[in-house]
Amino acid sequence: MREHMASEDEHRFEDTLKTFSHPRYEVVPTGEVIDGEDALRAFYDESHRAFPDFHFENTNLRHLDDAVVVETDFVGTHRGPWRGLPATGRSVRYRMCNIFEFQGEDLVCERLHFDLLTVLKQIGIARDPTTLAGRLMTFMNHPLVVTGAFARSALRPSRDPQRPPEG
Repeated sequence: MREHMASEDEHRFEDTLKTFSHPRYEVVPTGEVIDGEDALRAFYDESHRAFPDFHFENTNLRHLDDAVVVETDFVGTHRGPWRGLPATGRSVRYRMCNIFEFQGEDLVCERLHFDLLTVLKQIGIARDPTTLAGRLMTFMNHPLVVTGAFARSALRPSRDPQRPPEG
């Protein structure tokens, strides 16, 4: 575990790959499954190009019978293309909860959990949907969806918040 985390933090990705019996990442916010050495190398390469100074801070580990749960802050600067988005030069810091799964002593999967909206807001691509700017941006990007939702809510009879919904 410690070698995996240190090698990734130091961008020694070939060493990181060696910590797996079979390399596999599952990126929960995007639904991606990155399976096998070549796919994981491409993932590391894109991450390093996009955030060449990335590192992890405030790391906490919790041990389970067949897994290790790691909470950590991903910190970096968006200096290259990432997920099809051009570099913005903005800094990011977001909390991740990663689950490292084991079969016996073999590391078989790292599952990444993080809030994608936080990352997109920090690199300047998205806005908080609870703000006026966020609501306007959402409407401009998705006018039919927002108009339809507004129409449905306007046509729906209001209900007493103390009373459970019918049906």
